[in-house]
Amino acid sequence: PLANCFLKSGLAMILFTCMIGQLNTQVNASHCMLDYLNDHFATFTVWVAMGIEASGLLHASYLIQMIVAKLAGKPVESNEEPRDAFGNICYWGKIVFSCAFLIFAFTVTLSALFDGKTTMWEGVPTVIAVIFFFGLMSVVGMLEGMQIAFFAVAKITEEERNANVWAKWACELLFGNGGRGLPGFMIGRQLCVVSCFFVIARVTTVDIEDDESNVLGVGDGAQKFFETGLLGALITTIVASIAWQLVAGAFPLQFLGNPITYALLRICLFLEATGICSGAWVLADIHKSIAGFQKDEVYIGTAEERAAMGHGDGKGLGGAGHLAGAIILPEEEVDPGMYTAQRNKILTSISMLREQVKESATEEEAAVFEASIAKEVAHLEKINKDQEYHTKKTEEAKDVEMAE
Repeated sequence: PLANCFLKSGLAMILFTCMIGQLNTQVNASHCMLDYLNDHFATFTVWVAMGIEASGLLHASYLIQMIVAKLAGKPVESNEEPRDAFGNICYWGKIVFSCAFLIFAFTVTLSALFDGKTTMWEGVPTVIAVIFFFGLMSVVGMLEGMQIAFFAVAKITEEERNANVWAKWACELLFGNGGRGLPGFMIGRQLCVVSCFFVIARVTTVDIEDDESNVLGVGDGAQKFFETGLLGALITTIVASIAWQLVAGAFPLQFLGNPITYALLRICLFLEATGICSGAWVLADIHKSIAGFQKDEVYIGTAEERAAMGHGDGKGLGGAGHLAGAIILPEEEVDPGMYTAQRNKILTSISMLREQVKESATEEEAAVFEASIAKEVAHLEKINKDQEYHTKKTEEAKDVEMAE
């Protein structure tokens, strides 16, 4: 009976998939990001992800990004070139298409749920099923956001991370004991996510008996499409994943200092401590030894060492919408000398590159240096804009103080 329960319930496949296909890689990637990205598989993954993004199916998440930025009073900045008229038409057309598809997916799923045409367990009241649906999606969303926030703050100094008492306690769990808490969280988080999705899948998977009518009275072809589960996947991807990642990516410190974040972190670490997925640690060590992974600090030093050498990490000079590296701290007066030092470094670099252009033996070699100069100039323009933005904010804050 125990073996049947273990196999027929799907628990065996869940553990196998988690440990082999997910957890061991996440354990290594949590501390060896640079080595993990230095791989052709990473390049392939990026191109596949960009292809999916280009389809426009998930563009509703960008609308959520804009709403979050608007509510937070932060500008949405991007390194992409400004879109022309045709680009704007395509962009907003994709957003409208994605939002329409998302609304349609919700309509079909909730209609099937209230009509009892899903794989939800018999005897569970519809209202309870709906509460489970949105409640568990919120839990999954928090866990997705926590992952983004934790990785975003992993490379900044301890002083910057400890924004409040909740953030301090969370950081002690994550980065204490040699940093073992972060990969431990990844393991416990995956178990939580899989468990939540097990129930969510029951709610969102459309299934009708032979003598029942189709959902919303559609044809048999459309009904077959509903039963693939793709509509539920779209809902959970946007509402229970990307939306929360965008919020956490824009405001990682605020996400880190949330008491709900600390409570979920404790639950994830408890699940990891049960040992049910401890095989992931063994597989991760084997993978790390074979691939020769090293911690990021071997290449770039700790956040404190980088700051001491004048190569400190950015402190939120970007606006909302940056999924990594743009950590938005409370508005404060910025030292103008910081911008001057950055400009001097860039101007020195441009001067050296121009000398290299003159000494280039071939046109191709000169073109490479010219491209580097263009990037440095773009960086210089961004620094000027950042200084203008923070100078304006500082002056506004002073005006408010004087008015008070």
